Amino acid sequence: MNIERQLDPEALGDHIDRLYRAAWSLCGSREEAEDLVQETFEKVLRRPRFLHSDDDVGYLLRVLRNTFFSQRRAAGRRPQTTPLPDDIDLIEDRNAAAAESRIESAELYAAIARLPDDFRDALVAIDVVGLSYKEAARVREATITTRLHRARQRVARDLAASDRPPGPSTPPASAARRP
Repeated sequence: MNIERQLDPEALGDHIDRLYRAAWSLCGSREEAEDLVQETFEKVLRRPRFLHSDDDVGYLLRVLRNTFFSQRRAAGRRPQTTPLPDDIDLIEDRNAAAAESRIESAELYAAIARLPDDFRDALVAIDVVGLSYKEAARVREATITTRLHRARQRVARDLAASDRPPGPSTPPASAARRP
C-alpha cells in the first residue's frame, strides 16, 4: 500500500553528509559539491514534496543527480571563454590545420578514392557531403545503408593497414629505388 507523505524539511540536515559525498563524486570538486547540495536543498524546499515511500535519501539523490545534469547541460550551452595569455606571440591559430591532420586527411581521401564506385558514392554522399540516407539513395534506402557500412569497413581496414610497418609482403621503400 502506497501512502503518500510529505517530505519533512526539518529532516533534510540528517542526509547532508550522504548527499555531499554523492555530489563530490559527481562533480570531482569539493566546492562544486557544496554548491550542488545547496542547489538541491533549495529546489526541494521551494515547494512541498510528497513521497510515495519512506526513502528520503533516494528521493534526494535523484533530485541531486537531476540538478547536476541540468547544470551541466546549461553550462554546455553557454559559450566558453578563456582569458588571453600575457604573451600574445604564443597564441596558436586554432583554425589552422595541423600538419598531422593534413597527412591523415590525405590518407583518408586516398582510401576513399580506392573504394569501388558504388561504395565510394555512398560514403561521399552521406559521410562527406552530409546527405540523408533518403537523399543519397538513388536506389533503395537499404542498399545505400549496406554500401555505406561496407565502405566504412573498407576505409577503416585500409587506414589500419597503412599504419603497419612494411612486412615481408610489402617491399621496403628503399628497395623500390634500387637500379
